[in-house]
Amino acid sequence: MTTRVSYTKYENRLLPSFREKLNMAESTEDVRKFFAYTVTDLFGAVFEERLELDKEDIIFDPEREPPYSFGKGLTAHQEFASVWDGSDLPRVVNRLADSAARRYRHLEKNPEKTTSKIRN
Repeated sequence: MTTRVSYTKYENRLLPSFREKLNMAESTEDVRKFFAYTVTDLFGAVFEERLELDKEDIIFDPEREPPYSFGKGLTAHQEFASVWDGSDLPRVVNRLADSAARRYRHLEKNPEKTTSKIRN
């Protein structure tokens, strides 16, 4: 039986702030940014700042399955690949992405809320 490392504790630390940000999101672009920021924070904690992440390394796309992808700089990193394959990190990121995708779809279906917030 293979040993898997769990990063749920990092998820639990980031989750309250992430949920609050999603609830405060006024546009679909806000949801994209908040997802990218949160995953960047998660990876910073997991890899203890050993990975240098660019803005393009974490892409949120709710039309895809899974609703995110990673840039070549991140996926080519050997440590990232071994941690991704040997831990629950994919499940953690999937849960964050699912929450972001739900909020994204909600804002997309109700653009009048976004427009009214912008006008005020």
